[in-house]
Parts: sequence; structure tokens; C-alpha cells
Amino acid sequence: MDRRHFIGTGAALSLSALLPRGASAAFTPTPADWRRFEITTRVAIPADGKPVQAWIPVPSVNEAEWMKSEAPSFTGNADSAELKTDPESGAQFVHAIWNGGQPSAELEVAAVVSTRDRATDLDKPGQGATLSEAERAHYTAPTRLIPTDGIVKATSDMITAEADGDLAKARAIYEWVVESTERNPETRGCGIGDVASMLEMGDLTGKCADLNALYVGLARAAGLPARDVYGLRVAPSAFGYKSLGAGSSDVTKSQHCRAEVFLDGYGWVAVDPADVRKVMLEEPPKDLALDDPKVRAVRAALFGAWEGNWAGFNFGHDVVLPGSSRDSVGFLMYPQAEIDGVEQDELDAPSFAYEISAQEIGA
Repeated sequence: MDRRHFIGTGAALSLSALLPRGASAAFTPTPADWRRFEITTRVAIPADGKPVQAWIPVPSVNEAEWMKSEAPSFTGNADSAELKTDPESGAQFVHAIWNGGQPSAELEVAAVVSTRDRATDLDKPGQGATLSEAERAHYTAPTRLIPTDGIVKATSDMITAEADGDLAKARAIYEWVVESTERNPETRGCGIGDVASMLEMGDLTGKCADLNALYVGLARAAGLPARDVYGLRVAPSAFGYKSLGAGSSDVTKSQHCRAEVFLDGYGWVAVDPADVRKVMLEEPPKDLALDDPKVRAVRAALFGAWEGNWAGFNFGHDVVLPGSSRDSVGFLMYPQAEIDGVEQDELDAPSFAYEISAQEIGA
């Protein structure tokens, strides 16, 4: 059987059935106390007297159950700097402009967020928040890199053909992504999330922005509102998974994209198949199988829950950066910059140059 077309009997299993015996506490995010973090991005772009622009994403997700963002502060030698909001997605960023003459374009942006674990009891549908027709249309619409027709729609239909109801469809897509994809350590950054190309080429490998975008695209094609949540790991995992947390206060390369699906009766539900694949590849002794207890524990939890050692920046796709020479960026999770109108490589932090740190602070 071709595993890339395998839906898997796991789609019909309950979360408890996926947990290994004696490992119920191995990975069990549970809403509890809030934690507060300060995230600081420091930019020192080698301008050599040329004009520079920079767009620095800041946390702008505010969800009552799991994250609160505070207004950022920023200082530097820019000729102008302003907090701006993308009108389509609500993504926020500091837009700084240096008119020219400085050897180095410098900026420091500090943002404070409060986070905590989240979990939805999928055995108990309640009176979850409803979506307006406009919101439902927005979160089922295609984006430049996430179409909802063609091969994406055909694949989604195949996966959900025997699923009865939205919860079953959402779970079937999650299990299919877990079963059918692989994390590729050679992928730069978090990937680009070109969903149709992945399916057309039969190359279902990549990192979080690829694998979780695949989930979002398949869910939207099934008529389920879904969204990527672009953000940053800010602390180690409390459950002993080194791959699922930040290893130090230096989080320059700790970006991570998660996903959510909206289910009537439950509201927005956490989904992260990409982190299941990350655990399989990176947790000792590495190259773990799907039936390994560590993998089974996170696989069970990451449909419905996630750990609060991560801060969400935004839900944005096709984000327009004011003043940029580009029409838009597929998503805004990394600092962006242009020197004399020339786009800089946001994945090459030392040359860009920027660094990001995170520290836990008092309530």
C-alpha cells in the first residue's frame, strides 16, 4: 500500500487509544498558570550609508484561553519607526526606515507575551465560539501558496471520503499528514508552504511551514476553517522533549508555525502534525517509528492541545509590507529587510544581521 495515499486506521482512534501504557503524562499539555516572556529582536544591518527598510514581526495574537500580547517598545537610530498592522490578517510589525548615511541600521524591539498550555476536550462538545460568515469565508479561502482546488481538493476529498462530520474530517486529515509526510532537515528555515507543489511532485517533506500548511490547505478544501499560526519557541518543553522547545535564551532560529482548525461546538482547536514528525526525526535515539511511545504520546496530544512554551506572532498569509519592493511575503515569521531596495535573506541572521532572545519575566 502506498503510504502517501494511506488515510490510516488511526483516523478513527480516540486520543487515549494512541497513548502508550504508562505514558499518559509523557506529553499532556493542560491549561494552568500563565507564564510571561519578553522577546527582544536586535537588528544591526550593515547599511554602508545606503537607505534601509526593515519590518520586524511582533506577537499580535490575543486568544483568551492561551495567549495575551502586549504593545511592543522599540528604539534605535532609524529616521522613522512605527508599529503597523496588516489590514487583511491583523499581523503586526515594526516598520523602520533609514534614509541613508548610517554605517549600520540599528533597531531593538521588545515585546511581552503571556502564554499557557491549551487543550480542548474533544469528547465533550460545548458551546464554543461561532464564526461569522465573513470569518468562515476568510479561513476557508485559498492563498497564493495554499490553493483549495485541483490536487489539493482531490486529496482532501480522498482523505475525508469516509469521515462522518467535521471532527472526523479534521482528525482524518491530521492522521493522514502525520502518516504521509516526513521532516526534511535540509529544508531552509521552516520551509515555504507551497502546498500544491508538494502534492503535485509527490514530495511531502519539509518543515513546519510546509507540513502544517498542508494540513491547513487540506482542511480548507474540505470546507473546514483553518489557519496557520506563525510564532516562536521561547522556553524548553516541560515534558522532556528537547525538540519541542527552545534550548537557550537565544531563539534566533526557534521559529515555529502551528495550525488550528475551527470546529462548531469546540471553537479553534490546536493542531500540529509537523511537531510529531519533528519528534520522530530528532528525539533520541532519533529516527523513531510511529509506534514509539514518545511519538505516540505527542501524536495523541497534538490534535487538540499544545504546550505554552511558544508565542504566536500572527495568522497572516500574503502579507503586504508597506514600502517594500515586493508585492507581498507568503508569511511573516522572520524579520525582513531591504538595503537600497534589495531584499535581504531573512534566513541568514548573521549577515542580515539580527538576533532574537527570550526570557521569562515576573507576572
